[in-house]
Amino acid sequence: MSETITLSLLFFGISFLYSSVGFGGGSSYLAILSLFLPQFYAIRSVALLCNLLVVGSSVFLYFKKGVAQIRSFLPFVITSIPMAFLGSFYRLQEAHFFTILGIALVCSALALIWQVKQSSNERIKKEKVFKYPVYMPYALGASIGFLSGLVGIGGGIFLAPILNHLHFDKSIKIAALASFFILVNSLAGLSGLFLGNTLQIDWSLMIPLGLAVIIGGQLGIRLSLKSFSANTIKLITALLVFIVGIRILFFN
Repeated sequence: MSETITLSLLFFGISFLYSSVGFGGGSSYLAILSLFLPQFYAIRSVALLCNLLVVGSSVFLYFKKGVAQIRSFLPFVITSIPMAFLGSFYRLQEAHFFTILGIALVCSALALIWQVKQSSNERIKKEKVFKYPVYMPYALGASIGFLSGLVGIGGGIFLAPILNHLHFDKSIKIAALASFFILVNSLAGLSGLFLGNTLQIDWSLMIPLGLAVIIGGQLGIRLSLKSFSANTIKLITALLVFIVGIRILFFN
């Protein structure tokens, strides 16, 4: 029981931090669950479900506020959905899974830290938005979708830093895109686990964790939509992801 309470409190904090910048928290759910659960398919299953619970409501609120635009999101998800499905269907060996996850977390954390540093240095009132070739969203969606399916997360934590670095769109729209990207890729990843007979869910653990991430996610996204500055939250998130990524690489 004490273990479940500890996990629920950790998941609440993660969902609050991540949802405020458009993420679901899957990377940190995976990292923390790897310290408590022995089966890595169970780890992936729970992390993906928690992702869905957080970003589902986030996506709804982004659309309600008029920030999300389905037409601009489609090029990313058209290619990411099948690739996330393929990635989740692939049976990774446990050692390979943790290696890929650890490296992905460390890289994502460093990218987020760099992003915060850049935005602090630029100090511009109006965000720059650049134009890119039509194929760019399709290529990014496919590559990040496959990686997301492999490790069992939605992929927003990979996508958002890249798009912010490229000045692909305004930060609030990138956050909305990241949430939608996580939503569809998490669904694709769960489908792959189900069809591959590797979906493993302990509902006695999933229910309290689900309630924790729903509450935390709702608080985080509402804070974000009130124009709360995300740089501090991004930095805290990046440091958390970096620490758990290093821990996974050295201890798992």
